[in-house]
Amino acid sequence: MSFSSVSGKKWIFKQFLNSDIKKYSENYSLSEITAKLLAIRKNTIENIDLFLDPTIKNLMPNPLHLKDMENAIDRTYESITKNHLIGIFGDYDVDGASSTALLSKYFIAINQKNITLIPDRKKDGYGPSIKNFDNLIKSGAKIIFTVDCGTLSFEPIENANKQGIDVIVLDHHQSEIKLPKAHAIVNPNRIDDSSNLNYLCASGVTFMFLVALNKKLRDANWFKLKKIKEPNIIEFLDLVSLGTVCDVVPLIGLNRAIVKQGLKILKKRSNLGIKTLFDLCKTNAEPTVYDLGFVLGPRINAGGRVGKSSHGAELLICQDPQRAYQLASELDKFNKERQSIETLLSKQINQNLKKYHNHPVLVVAGSNWHEGVIGIIASRIKDKYNKPTILISIYEDHCKGSARSIVGFDIGAHIINAVQLGLLEKGGGHKMAGGFTIKQDKIEDFRDFLIKKFKNNNKISSDINLYLDTIISPSALNTEFFREINFLSPYGSGNNEPKFVIEKIKVIKSEYIKNTHIKSLLMGKDGSVFKSFAWNAINTPIDQYLKKENKKLFNVAGKMKLNEWKGKKNIEFIIEDISED
Repeated sequence: MSFSSVSGKKWIFKQFLNSDIKKYSENYSLSEITAKLLAIRKNTIENIDLFLDPTIKNLMPNPLHLKDMENAIDRTYESITKNHLIGIFGDYDVDGASSTALLSKYFIAINQKNITLIPDRKKDGYGPSIKNFDNLIKSGAKIIFTVDCGTLSFEPIENANKQGIDVIVLDHHQSEIKLPKAHAIVNPNRIDDSSNLNYLCASGVTFMFLVALNKKLRDANWFKLKKIKEPNIIEFLDLVSLGTVCDVVPLIGLNRAIVKQGLKILKKRSNLGIKTLFDLCKTNAEPTVYDLGFVLGPRINAGGRVGKSSHGAELLICQDPQRAYQLASELDKFNKERQSIETLLSKQINQNLKKYHNHPVLVVAGSNWHEGVIGIIASRIKDKYNKPTILISIYEDHCKGSARSIVGFDIGAHIINAVQLGLLEKGGGHKMAGGFTIKQDKIEDFRDFLIKKFKNNNKISSDINLYLDTIISPSALNTEFFREINFLSPYGSGNNEPKFVIEKIKVIKSEYIKNTHIKSLLMGKDGSVFKSFAWNAINTPIDQYLKKENKKLFNVAGKMKLNEWKGKKNIEFIIEDISED
């Protein structure tokens, strides 16, 4: 079957074997459509039984398989037995805030003194600095943890060592062969790590650290001796799942269990900060991956982007309802501010982009672009053009860049390589995203470097593919069908949400939302009427087909979303593309 996309995407239906549908339907008592979706995903699943029933118990590897984990545990145990003040330095994004809160809340639960520090994005930049480490040391910290950062922090760690302060790094960003002389660097993306856990984000690494630390304390009879109740590590999975979803790491292996079980913990609303944010956003339904990624995540991130960087972590740790409400309200306000800045800046950046539109890697720079939002805009441009996108904000004495990449082009590795070659002042990241600082006179050289790397990479396709699962009728858009396909959740990176095609649609009515999105009521050829929503669709090819005046039939491709309001549930179809009938 062939569909002519109005936005230039190539519609590709995923392959499967009919024999697998029959086998899975019988062996696991699945409906035909669920068995078909499972058959489509078969090649990416190591163990079907664990995929369908992902539990921490069955998927948790031995934490000591991670390089340096034992050193980290032994040194932390020493600090706990001496009741030393523990310093925690975290990144300002959701994964960093979640990891910081994880450590802090665990230490609070065992009556261990700790202080946290989140750097200011604009004043301090990414990662540890000598100044910030000195601030922790002056506050009395006898040991410092870095979470979601620190793997390449040579100078701050060396400075801490000179003062007799050990540093433990819990991170997931890519490393060089040479590492700082920290007491322990627990990072599954270390070149010498053989744990095969490189899909974990920092929250996942921190969770494994706490599992191992908890066992060490239990085996040493520490809880009984101190008359302290042993924390239930599973209860921290709300924070781990938040970091995992928002850092867009693959939902495979342990990550799948983390998110599946974490959503159950989130349902209890036991974390005051998360509960307050949910209440503020009037989210009363059962939490979903969407809520983590698009309701909680942007607000927790907003403090690090346009407000106060420490707000996100502080909210996740907070035990005072009045302070939690204040923090959540300010984060919500910061998020609205971020959206306004993003809208205005997007127009400016898209104008600058025109002169580079033929480049395979988009490297665009401009004066005083807000560094807190260029990453989001880079992500949107990357999605639109299917090209690695790097946006650079030029200031008087330095420039800061944010990068987003596509599958097959490891931007984190290229940034580290560029640092080694002297093209960048400093930088790092992972396969799909990164950040750096650069001198203005090096921007052209960096652009040429990335384009050369891209052209030498024969694994990348220039096609913008939209991968689809199957064709459904509009009458299938009901809560029962949604419940069936949701059996294979959690969906996310590595286990993509099912995408469907509905044929021969016509518009009943449409309305513009915030001059950006389009909300429509559509009718299928069987007379079924359903609601749809198209994000950022105004002034795109999709816009023309969703206008009420359009009398032509067309086909839509997208996914289902469950909306719940005051106990009522209804299904909405999220349109990603349209083809002519």
